[in-house]
Amino acid sequence: MTSQVPSPYGSSNGGANLADILERVLDKGVVIAGDIRVNLLDIELLTIKLRLIVASVERAEEMGIDWWRDDPTLSSGARRRELAEENERLRARIAALEGQERRGEREELE
Repeated sequence: MTSQVPSPYGSSNGGANLADILERVLDKGVVIAGDIRVNLLDIELLTIKLRLIVASVERAEEMGIDWWRDDPTLSSGARRRELAEENERLRARIAALEGQERRGEREELE
């Protein structure tokens, strides 16, 4: 006689395993939303609004969510763009300062 322990995520007889469930969640996406409010004598002390979306990157982009592309801490491309923009600003500032200095020198000669 063999005993069979039930699997918490299904079994090979037609049920879903953990990988299948995770694949479905990432493919379809899951939204969890909730608000937590702490009041004391009708005075609102604290409000926490929770919005959580669990989805694959491809699914999130289909939904129009792509904030990680422009975040320099998460995207090397965004970091390079940020450095290039900073470089341009600094070069323009140096050019303006050098131009100011040259004008001052000419005025002293005149």
